[in-house]
Amino acid sequence: MATRVIVGLIALLAIIQGLAGGMMNDGGAIMILIVLLGIVYGFMGVDAEDATDYLVVTIAVGAAAGADVLSGIPVIGMSLDGILDPASSALYASVFSILIMRTLNRLKG
Repeated sequence: MATRVIVGLIALLAIIQGLAGGMMNDGGAIMILIVLLGIVYGFMGVDAEDATDYLVVTIAVGAAAGADVLSGIPVIGMSLDGILDPASSALYASVFSILIMRTLNRLKG
């Protein structure tokens, strides 16, 4: 249940950041929240020992966000791309927590 709430918050904040990020003068607070929620999701929602599928999706979303592939869609492409960028930041942040969990598991033995 908690992971669903985290995913919902990430999606909501990504939409807000993507559509109204330029109009808000929050000093980057929304992006900080997105990154922190991504880290928490990585700890709670991803099995660090079997994270291959999750990591492949993270790389694919990050590549799509980096290449601005959605910008080619007329009228709404730039907005969709603006939403995808913070979502990929949350995914990349969760990779950090997966790395920490895998490292701790290896150190424990």
